[in-house]
Amino acid sequence: MSHDATTSGSGSGSGSGSGRPTAQTPARIDPGPPDPALRPDPAEGLPADDPSLPAERPGSFTVLAQAGPARAARLWTAHGPIDTPCFMPVGTYGAVKGLTPQELCSVGSQVILGNAYHLTHRPGAALVQRMGGLHRFMSWRRAILTDSGGYQVFSLRSLQTIDEEGIDYRTHFDGSYHRMTPRSVLEGQAQLGSDICMVLDHCPPGQSDGGAMGEAVARTTRWAEQAAALRDEILAPGQLCFGIVQGGTSVGLRREHLSVMAPLPFDGLALGGLSVGEPIEAMHATMAAVAPLMPEDRPRYVMGIGTPHDLLAAVRAGVDMFDCVMPTRHARNAQVFTWHGRINLRWARLSEDGGPIDPTCGCLTCQRFSRAYLRHLERQGEALFARLATLHNLYFFHQWVAVLRRALRAGTFAEAAEALSSVITRYYQPG
Repeated sequence: MSHDATTSGSGSGSGSGSGRPTAQTPARIDPGPPDPALRPDPAEGLPADDPSLPAERPGSFTVLAQAGPARAARLWTAHGPIDTPCFMPVGTYGAVKGLTPQELCSVGSQVILGNAYHLTHRPGAALVQRMGGLHRFMSWRRAILTDSGGYQVFSLRSLQTIDEEGIDYRTHFDGSYHRMTPRSVLEGQAQLGSDICMVLDHCPPGQSDGGAMGEAVARTTRWAEQAAALRDEILAPGQLCFGIVQGGTSVGLRREHLSVMAPLPFDGLALGGLSVGEPIEAMHATMAAVAPLMPEDRPRYVMGIGTPHDLLAAVRAGVDMFDCVMPTRHARNAQVFTWHGRINLRWARLSEDGGPIDPTCGCLTCQRFSRAYLRHLERQGEALFARLATLHNLYFFHQWVAVLRRALRAGTFAEAAEALSSVITRYYQPG
C-alpha cells in the first residue's frame, strides 16, 4: 500500500515510506560473526516449494505456533500456501518494479499485492481476464492479493464524490469519469483472478475528527455487508475475500467496528486506515489493542505498514500479513536497509568502498557487487541499480520477518523479538 494515488499498491491506509528510519549508519559495517538465527535464508523452507505437502482448500487457516498474541500460521490459497507472519511486496500494476517472478521467489516472496484500481484502468481487468488472469499474465505462480483501490480513489480528494452506494471519480491520469461500488470492485477482482480480494471501504485521513471517522466506519460496514452478500455470486470458487475494519486510532471505535465485521462471512479481516498520518506510537498501540481481538481462526492483515519497527510491533500484536512500498520505493531512491541501519548509496564516501552493502547479507546483490559499483550505477541512472537495490531490500524485509516466523515455530520468539528490538534501538529511530 502506498499513500501516493499515482503509484501505490494497496489502499486503506498504506505506508508511505517517508523515511522514518535514520540514515546514520557508518560507511563500513564490521559486525563480526552474525547469529545464524538472525540471518536465515528467507526463501528456504517455504511451503510453496514443498511438493509433498498435501493441498488444502483455499481459505484453510491453521495456527501452527503461538507466543502470547504473536502467532505463526499457514493460509491456503488457490495458488498454494502462505506461511505467516508474511510481508507482501507491492506490485501495483502486476509487477514489483524491476524484478522477475523468479527473483521475487529467490528472496522469499510468498504473495504479492496488486492494485485493482490501477489494473482495472491500465491495462483493464477485461483484458487481463482474456489473457488468462493476472497470474498467467505476469507469469507468477504463487498467491496474489489485490486491494480494491478504494484508498487511491479517496486520496483523489477533489476528483471524487462519495454517496451511500459508492464513489464517482475522475482518474488522475486521463481525467475520465468512473464509478466504484462494492459490486464493481469485486467484479474487477474476479476478472483479475486474484487469490485474495479486498472489499471496498472508506478510509478517512488519520486526522479526521470523531464525526467523520464514525461516518466512515458506518459506510464501510454497509459496503462490507453488500460485498458479503455478493461475493458468492461474483467471485470464482477459491477466491478469498477479506473485510476491512476502520476506526482510526480510537480503540473503542475499532473494537465496535470489529464486533460488527467479525460475524460477516469473510475469509480474513484487515485493519485499514493506519499509517495515514497518525503518530507512530498511536498506530502501534492501536494494533496491540485491537489485533488480538480479531477472529483467531482467520488471517489478520494490517494494510500498508512497513518499517522494521512497524513489522515487529505488528507480529507482537498477532498480525499475520502486512504490505508496504517502503523496501521497493526506498531502493529506487538509493536507501537500503541493513542489520546495522539504513545506508544512503549516494554518499560520496562510498565511491571507493569495495565492500558489499552488508557483509552479513546473503542476497545476490551483497554476494556479487560493491557499494562503490552500486553508487556508480545510481549516479549514472543505470536501470540495474534499482533492480539490485530492490533485491537487497526485499531480501532484508523477508529475512526480518522470517526471523520472527521461525522463532515462533521454534519456541524462541521472546529472544528473537528482543534481538530485533535491540537492532531498532541501536540503529533505527523508533517508529
